[in-house]
Amino acid sequence: MLSSPIFARIAFYPSLLWGLATESSTKRWYDRVDNHVILGALPFKSQTRELVENENVRGVVTLNEDYETRYFANSKQEWSDCGVTQLQLATIDFNNAPSQEMLRKGVEFIEEINVKKSSVYVHCKAGRGRSTTLVACYLIKAKKLTPEEAHQYIKSKRPHIWLAPRQWEAIRLFHRNLCEQGEPFR
Repeated sequence: MLSSPIFARIAFYPSLLWGLATESSTKRWYDRVDNHVILGALPFKSQTRELVENENVRGVVTLNEDYETRYFANSKQEWSDCGVTQLQLATIDFNNAPSQEMLRKGVEFIEEINVKKSSVYVHCKAGRGRSTTLVACYLIKAKKLTPEEAHQYIKSKRPHIWLAPRQWEAIRLFHRNLCEQGEPFR
């Protein structure tokens, strides 16, 4: 079921608080997927120094809408002040998927940051659905994986990911489009 923008707004704070109360003690806030990509939940301003200094983050892909990042996360300017480039690909929460154009832009952004031997922090609210969709597409292109292999690869690094049917559809369509463009895949 696609979530409406109104439902997503109403449910944002309760679901964020629920995640903090129930999952923050049992699940990591973020996980490194490979040498260049970190998949995680909404990065709080208090985590900025750790991400920049310890994780070499120089790029952030935000799959949140503006209201989701307004109070707790860095603005584009605040990231820039820390030497980090941010790309926002605003996607409605709760089972929605980024568009194919967003996925293409997100993968290209990750590739650009990777050339600089730096890391990209890819996030949504919980780091389980919207952001996982983009990271799966990145892995499909970068490592020549199938959608199912990309999912298993991410799950081995971040076990609590969860993809909704629309997110699976977006990943499979991204893979199919790459195959049609002549990308060598299994």
